[in-house]
Amino acid sequence: MSLSQARDDLRARGFRGLRVVGDVHGDARAFAYAIRGAEAEDLFVLQLGDLTDYGPDSPEALRLAFALLDGGRGRFLLGNHDHKLHRALSGGRVRVAEGLGRTLAQLEEAPDGEALARRAVEEIARAPAWLALGDWGFVHGGWHVAMRHQTPPPDAGARKPDQLLSRALYGQVTGRMQPDGYPERLHGWVDRIPAGFAVYCGHERRSTDGRPYRQRGAGGGEAVFMDTGAGKGGHLSWVDLAW
Repeated sequence: MSLSQARDDLRARGFRGLRVVGDVHGDARAFAYAIRGAEAEDLFVLQLGDLTDYGPDSPEALRLAFALLDGGRGRFLLGNHDHKLHRALSGGRVRVAEGLGRTLAQLEEAPDGEALARRAVEEIARAPAWLALGDWGFVHGGWHVAMRHQTPPPDAGARKPDQLLSRALYGQVTGRMQPDGYPERLHGWVDRIPAGFAVYCGHERRSTDGRPYRQRGAGGGEAVFMDTGAGKGGHLSWVDLAW
């Protein structure tokens, strides 16, 4: 699916809506379950980025994502872990932490690991960093009002992030680290979501009850945080949106 296609195009292709899937992080079994359910309900799968790292089977998560692309049945957005994987597979300088190290080791052990790595470089490079579709916005990290009318760069996954792309990948941060080792994040961008518009994002695990975390902003819009810890001791969440 190209970014120029809108809701009516997907409806014309027989899709009854979207299945929005949160951060997978190598939890391929749960991702496969989400995909099978979407196929049964004629839903287009839109995954919010961070396909790999931490979980038991990042190669299979990549295979599933590529099969969705090949079949025209889904798309994944660009996440910060995908962006980092692209840099690592392209020979760039990256800090190989536990999650990325596990993915690289799994790819090395997989019989089709080299082919998966080559395709990952290609598909991550052109993965959209955000998507606006009707009254819905989709992004991995954090939304910006400009994203509703501005298309992301076609090579977002292969370029150094500018201010807008950085927001899409990492959200809004202060530059300070918290005691848990994660960046200090701000959520003022939620207040700038207009009434009648909803943004679905991943990246940050804000849920305390296992369900996607919903925040209503001062402007009347809503943000839905979809990361519920898949691959990191939690589980994979998804939300179905009907036309």
